[in-house]
Amino acid sequence: MATRVLARTDVRGVDGDLRNALARPRPEADDVAAVVREILAIVRGGGDNALRDLTERFDGFRPDAFAVSRAEREAALARVDPELARALEFARDQILAFHESQLTKEPAHERSGIQVQELVIPVDRAGCYVPGGRATYPSSVLMTAVPARVAGVPEVVLCVPASADGRVPDATLAAAALADVDELYRIGGAQAIAALAYGTDSIPPVDVIVGPGNAYVAEAKRQLVGVVGIDSLAGPSDVMIVADATSDPELVAADLLAQAEHGPGGGAIVVTWDEAVADAVDAALARQLAATPRREDATATLQSGGRAVLVDDRHRAIVAVNAVAPEHVQLMCEDADLLVPEVRNAGAVFVGRDASAVLGDYIAGVNHVLPTAGTARFASALRVTDFQKHVHVVRVEPGALAEIAPHAIRIADTEGLTAHGDAWRLRTERKS
Repeated sequence: MATRVLARTDVRGVDGDLRNALARPRPEADDVAAVVREILAIVRGGGDNALRDLTERFDGFRPDAFAVSRAEREAALARVDPELARALEFARDQILAFHESQLTKEPAHERSGIQVQELVIPVDRAGCYVPGGRATYPSSVLMTAVPARVAGVPEVVLCVPASADGRVPDATLAAAALADVDELYRIGGAQAIAALAYGTDSIPPVDVIVGPGNAYVAEAKRQLVGVVGIDSLAGPSDVMIVADATSDPELVAADLLAQAEHGPGGGAIVVTWDEAVADAVDAALARQLAATPRREDATATLQSGGRAVLVDDRHRAIVAVNAVAPEHVQLMCEDADLLVPEVRNAGAVFVGRDASAVLGDYIAGVNHVLPTAGTARFASALRVTDFQKHVHVVRVEPGALAEIAPHAIRIADTEGLTAHGDAWRLRTERKS
């Protein structure tokens, strides 16, 4: 029998929660937290000079300056292939339309003489991180910067790793031009996150940092919660596909491979109640893997995070999905729409044969910055609200004090907070 590409996990006959049975393997790597902690401390203490040292160490070049001007971005937009420019513009418009739909009118509420209004205020500066190195991701520029613009953020800042010659790809610069990014810095990794959070001599700090990245980027964001706001811990990509005998194994394999080619640390899982389907998908994946140009990255993902999960039926398949809480879920089985209400833990759900997660990566308009590594249990896709604060404004009608003050005083006295109660007693005395 040929060697399987996907490790086989059989949970048929296993009742109840599948979280332990489908737990993700722990990566065998350096202590990411310790390495990131060191990088954050170096950048915080050394500023621009530390950034130059770290960029030389990790990216292979020593920059004199980090900023990439708006003129360079516009020039790149003019240089790139016109079809790419049109595709990026189409993607931007799709993303813009979807994220504008998330905006709502400021709500107001009045009861018992108390009027409460909620102000929605954008942060002053938003930092967007876009990965590089293994690939070029103009789509992630659009996915992070466009919602920030929709939210009304006055200053949108982008950090992206440069190649060893210090250049940022034209496609990335073109997307930055289309997204109207205010500042662009050629810095990557945990050091870029540190620079955005703490600020340096040449880079003012931001209020919120969003965007995907490798384990070091995700760990840097985690350690800096409280110094800045973050969207979620968006790390290496993962997908889970529910398939049955009606599914095309070549398409299932293609969609698994599409996420696996992002590289190490991610996940690519097919879940089915038909062992023949698992075998067919594995065979198709082996054929496609042999031909893909990014075979090394895809193989690394599949070796650590590739799995075929066997379950008893379609409903247990969704139990498995909810246990794994993947970034992307694809329902490529018969009557897929009927399963959507059962999905509770997922970054995004794609329904039907042609609704590939790749559609969400580029042009569906939904955001492709999604919770990964099981964090979809409590986190969501990047949204306009990730760039906004909600501030309550309270007013009291002149005649309402007599009715509401006794309630506030009673609660304050019960909690032993005398000054709280006195603040209300004084007001009632002044009214009488």
